[in-house]
Amino acid sequence: MTSTDDAVEAASWRELLGPRHLGSALVLAGGVLVGAINIYLASSLLPTAVADIGGAGFYAWNMTFYLVAMVIATMLVSRVLARWGNVGAYLMGFGVFVAGSLACAVSPAMPVLLAGRGVQGLGAGLLSGLGFAVIHSALPRRLWTRGNALMSAMYGVGNFAGPALGGLFAQFGSWRLAFVAMAVIGAVCAGIVPRVVPRGERGGGRTPVPVVSLVLVTAATVAVSLAGVLPGTVAMAAGVAVALLLVGGFVAHERRSGRRVFPRTTYTAGSALKWVYLTIGLLTFGVAVETFVPLFAQRLGGLPPVTAGLLGAAVSLGWSLTQLGSASAAGGRAVRRLCVLGPLVLALGFLAQGLLLRDAAPGWLMLVWAPVLVVAGSGIGLAYPHLSVAAMSSTSDPAEGRQAAAAIATVTSLSIAFGTAVAGVLLNAGGASMLTSARYVLFGFALVCAVGAVTARAANRRAGAETR
Repeated sequence: MTSTDDAVEAASWRELLGPRHLGSALVLAGGVLVGAINIYLASSLLPTAVADIGGAGFYAWNMTFYLVAMVIATMLVSRVLARWGNVGAYLMGFGVFVAGSLACAVSPAMPVLLAGRGVQGLGAGLLSGLGFAVIHSALPRRLWTRGNALMSAMYGVGNFAGPALGGLFAQFGSWRLAFVAMAVIGAVCAGIVPRVVPRGERGGGRTPVPVVSLVLVTAATVAVSLAGVLPGTVAMAAGVAVALLLVGGFVAHERRSGRRVFPRTTYTAGSALKWVYLTIGLLTFGVAVETFVPLFAQRLGGLPPVTAGLLGAAVSLGWSLTQLGSASAAGGRAVRRLCVLGPLVLALGFLAQGLLLRDAAPGWLMLVWAPVLVVAGSGIGLAYPHLSVAAMSSTSDPAEGRQAAAAIATVTSLSIAFGTAVAGVLLNAGGASMLTSARYVLFGFALVCAVGAVTARAANRRAGAETR
């Protein structure tokens, strides 16, 4: 057996990005990246698009259509893989994404644009889930942590690049070209798939689709997405409550059903997997703060839109940079500590940011905001890649392993949707005072994300019990 140090040395970034694995790594990361970019890309383009094709009344549905479709697709990844194999599944994902992007690019009216966004979301969700599921066969186990770190970093890069690219194209009035550019990127990635992605094994193509689970999670995603745009705090809170009830119904159904989205291990007594998923969800829940940071920066600090938008991406920047380093952590004790530390750092970062908020904030104080938000985001990066590997390694059964890996994308997408809605509720609860609203959001998120330390400790205890 190799020592821990030898394993770490062998599992280097140089090996992952070397000639043998570079192609696979690029496809895995690229699929996650195009999905992440398009979460916020259209938000920057919509004002220009509305001026061109109308449909201002449908403005708020842009994110809803995309996220709902994305969550649905992530839940079907393991079945698409079983039916079509790695290469076929990836070609399908990129093909659907390209078709949706082109539909958006040629949209003559807002309903067509929204339909295109839905198709885009299906492709993006499939690609995001495939990235985590295909890593089983595309990379050796010693590279799983770094592969997961690279892919999850793409969420952070996408959250940064999406608004920036959208704003750039909108600045020149070329909103349609932004979608064309995304279609070209998707087509290029699809072109290299057959040459670099292992085909994998097919089988289980007749596995029944978990219709009831899909309906419940879709309804929960719709409810929570609508909650984020409903007028009034009471209506928004009611939307979130309905979504939580639907998620509860989903869990109850999955526990007793033979047609599951999550692997059977999730619901086994004493299993660590459910705690791993909860911790991932609580970490990515915090990403939703980024949607509102630009608003706080403009209203409280008087920053111009471009600068405020860049500040809003500080959480994702911290997430992306930190996990590229945290992936090098070796040894069970170090990894367990990072999984608990991550949610605490995220929560403390939001708490500190809330304490730094001021009306008419001076320039020097605004400069402090950026590193504080980067530190907050670093909490996600500390834990996310290790939690992803924990989910992938939760079972020795290959089919369940792919299902467990694909579910990481489902949890991430669903948590971002929930976080956005809850942030909207907290924002409205502050009333006319932007300072109060901003503090409600940041302090509220600090409390929620801190719970992740508790779930991470539970995951560590269960995992320790399983190995004894």
